[in-house]
Amino acid sequence: MGLEVFERGELPRWAPVRQKLDAEEIPTGGVGAAVAAALARPGVGFEAAITPGTRVALTAGSRGIDRIAEVLAAVVAEVKRLGGEPFIVPAMGSHAGATAEGQLGLLAHYGVTPEAMGCPIRSSMETVRLGEVEDGVPVWFDRIAYEQADVVVPIGRVKPHTDFRGPIESGLCKMLAIGLGKQKGADTFHGRGFADFHRLIPTVARYTLAQVAIPFGIALVENGYSRLALVEAVPAARIEARERELLVVAREKMAGLPGEAIDVLIVDEIGKDISGSGADPNVIGRDPFGLLFTPEHPPRPAVQRVVFRDLTDATEGNATGIGLGDVVLRRAVAKMDPVQTYMNNITSKNPAGARIPITADTDRQAIALALATCVRVQPETSRLARIANTKRLEDFWVSEPLLAELAPGNVEVLGDPRPIAFDADGMLAP
Repeated sequence: MGLEVFERGELPRWAPVRQKLDAEEIPTGGVGAAVAAALARPGVGFEAAITPGTRVALTAGSRGIDRIAEVLAAVVAEVKRLGGEPFIVPAMGSHAGATAEGQLGLLAHYGVTPEAMGCPIRSSMETVRLGEVEDGVPVWFDRIAYEQADVVVPIGRVKPHTDFRGPIESGLCKMLAIGLGKQKGADTFHGRGFADFHRLIPTVARYTLAQVAIPFGIALVENGYSRLALVEAVPAARIEARERELLVVAREKMAGLPGEAIDVLIVDEIGKDISGSGADPNVIGRDPFGLLFTPEHPPRPAVQRVVFRDLTDATEGNATGIGLGDVVLRRAVAKMDPVQTYMNNITSKNPAGARIPITADTDRQAIALALATCVRVQPETSRLARIANTKRLEDFWVSEPLLAELAPGNVEVLGDPRPIAFDADGMLAP
């Protein structure tokens, strides 16, 4: 008897839908102007900080920020306009296998290359120890940026974190504390546990700002469609306070799934370019460390089971977060690079993030297995949803039982309900 024993019961019909999300956006072709305007804003001190011959280290992260190559190229151009000498350093902790070459390759995936940027990219995992905070917590910083730059400019997206809650989560402070700390910095933080992040990140960032010439940072915020909505240059003295405010803005803009409950959520792809956790736990309703949700603020919608279908190409085999799923397709497991995945999860002290869920050969089998593990659910009346990934939540599919529960003012039905179709190999039709 094989797993086909679980493939019983008719599935409901489903329909394509589109939900309305925050649409504030920097227009196509407008990134350069937005960067120039941000740097020219009174109080930033751009022209005072960058004079002819000033060596400027710009940070580049690993999160697949919308139009990040355009942002970096625009900052490079503005620095050069004042006679500065810019170069880029990867600021991504232990990502890309915690190797200098791996981090260069990851940036190249985003179009961040020396040729495209018009400046060198200097990648190294070497750090200097700036000092320590609190009870002996060491503060690490990229050696190249520290020794070869006159000023360092962090550039990063402000957004809710995937593993903890606090007044400051992902953003410039985290880039200063962990991204520029390289593998040592990331290991130090994760060794303390996510429960300390909300306090430790601003503490280490504050210390770093006092030790390194960082005149300002450039904060980015995306809209509900994961498109760049805001570029703001923030003076060093205001980074901590302003990031608290921008996190509120980012949370309000962030997309989520509608409805109160989903029985099975089907996710086409996961990857580090989508989320630090492969799939954003804020979206799929998972709480890896018990720090995201509370009885007063539970996950919404509540999701019983999650199916992961594939890895993105840009994640290059880093399957971090695959353990957040309940069922995964074998093709995703086959693409998993153990070195990259294990290094990421060892550093984050989260071996569960690399565990392989129940593995299915086909979509038909995966959905059947997910439904078979649901509580108080019959296949024919199940609430199913299918999304491309947790960054793309405008258009997706929902089954009729779920469709009836969605608010018509926020969700537009794009077509008549139809049977869930599989091809001859048991895979979902495009």
